[in-house]
Amino acid sequence: MKDRIRQIMESQHMTQQTFAQFIGISPAALSSIFNGRTNATLNTVEAIKSKLPKLNSDWLLFGKGKMYEVDDTGDNTDIPDGRTQGEPMLDFGESDAGGISGVTRSSSANVGVRMQQVSQRQTVKPEVKYVERPQRQITEIRVYFDDLTYETFVPKSK
Repeated sequence: MKDRIRQIMESQHMTQQTFAQFIGISPAALSSIFNGRTNATLNTVEAIKSKLPKLNSDWLLFGKGKMYEVDDTGDNTDIPDGRTQGEPMLDFGESDAGGISGVTRSSSANVGVRMQQVSQRQTVKPEVKYVERPQRQITEIRVYFDDLTYETFVPKSK
């Protein structure tokens, strides 16, 4: 999977540090994945998928299919700037639609829905049970001294 993550990073024309910041993980964590010290976690996969919703999950996880999902129309024609339809475009604030490009705008609604679904699934309310026990009573206290002796104190009975 680390090779596919590297492909995604390179397809977005990002450095390792920039890509780590983009998906919201530490550069050290991404470096550990690329160096083979650790494997990508589910959180890393979800972070990539939330930033690039058109990314094909089967491709990312298992290497099956194409990198990006195609549109429902099945038409995957080239766009004049060299991208293909369905390939997300990063927004560097140059758009006149409030900083959101057309691709990002349509994708951000999907991300919001996905984040809502994820948060609904992860809502777990732990149940805490308090078990009442009888109050404990001191029965004996021992004090050990450095000369290897000890004294025992027993509280008086009530």
